[in-house]
Amino acid sequence: MAERGPVRITGVHAISALGRGADALLAGVLAGAPAFTPVHRFDTTGRRVTVAATLPEVGALADELTDAVDRACRAAGLDRTHRAGAALFLATHGGPLSLPAPAGDPPGPPEAAPEVPALAGHLARRCGLGGRTRTYTTACVSASTAVADAATLIGRGDLDRVVVAAGYLVEPDQYALFDAGRALAADGAVRPFSAGRQGLLLGDAVVAVVLESARAAAARGAPTLATVAGWGRAGDAYHPCQPHPEGHGLARAVETALRRAGLAAAAVGYVNANATGTPYSDASEAAALGRVFGGAAGRVPVSSTKSVHGHALEASGLLELVVTVLTLGHGKLPVNAGWLGPDESCPVDVITDAPRPAPTPHALTLNAAFGGANTALLVSAP
Repeated sequence: MAERGPVRITGVHAISALGRGADALLAGVLAGAPAFTPVHRFDTTGRRVTVAATLPEVGALADELTDAVDRACRAAGLDRTHRAGAALFLATHGGPLSLPAPAGDPPGPPEAAPEVPALAGHLARRCGLGGRTRTYTTACVSASTAVADAATLIGRGDLDRVVVAAGYLVEPDQYALFDAGRALAADGAVRPFSAGRQGLLLGDAVVAVVLESARAAAARGAPTLATVAGWGRAGDAYHPCQPHPEGHGLARAVETALRRAGLAAAAVGYVNANATGTPYSDASEAAALGRVFGGAAGRVPVSSTKSVHGHALEASGLLELVVTVLTLGHGKLPVNAGWLGPDESCPVDVITDAPRPAPTPHALTLNAAFGGANTALLVSAP
């Protein structure tokens, strides 16, 4: 079946170390003040790095995901009937996922932590979503892959409405792995594309986004925050951990997203980059942008908001999609914090001093993961 036009984003909700809700996220990324502070959630004694972007007073991940899904649905204006037919696609790593008791049940001992597929079903029941569920655990492209799948199914008419949710709360196991692997920035700052960059830092994110077909959204008079105009996925088949040095896979993902959207590369006015602040991957991403944009690569505004809110692993793709949607809607592009100076291996136009006006209504948000997985989502303001 032929695809039926851009997929609409009608509701969002997000929490991160920048605060709770879309307004806090937008204000935080436009302010450009990094949210990295000493970790108090667990003991970091003996670690090389002791900071992350964590939000104080968070609940269990299952609780926070339930709240995010409900709030995104409310923001989109979904009533009980609309929710009943909606699917839920969930991206998360897992971890301690204690479940709240169903409404009206007497207090009792907490349920055992569920497997991730069980969590998706639980969230759907709690939030009144009666459609199918899917789970994604494909590392740092989990959430962006879920969005691409949802857009594909909606675009070809298989589904009318999908809620995509994603969550990661900084926890000791993954933190220890990244620290032991010397992937964390020892200077406590994330400096994407910058000279002197030392690595990434982890951050909290719990996010939900409502995606709908144009027909379904129009039928209930829903607001459109943005459209997912195109999407692409490609693998490097190069190395278990390192991206291709010339960015082949990421470039193919971007080219696929542009082709699906029917847009030329010149239409893109902003790239929310995957750039984690690690030397090798940032250079690879810059090479990919060079392959796509050619001689214009140095004139396309680029920033990585991981420099402010940290790397949220499986939830990164959804958090950064929401950032891109909000900043396009506001008409201002966020800064790339932590900048020390240009690096000749990253010849891109990095937004460093202050937010810039958005020159076009079209933007890319990119993600990559170990194993050579790459995703590109192309979003357009209404």
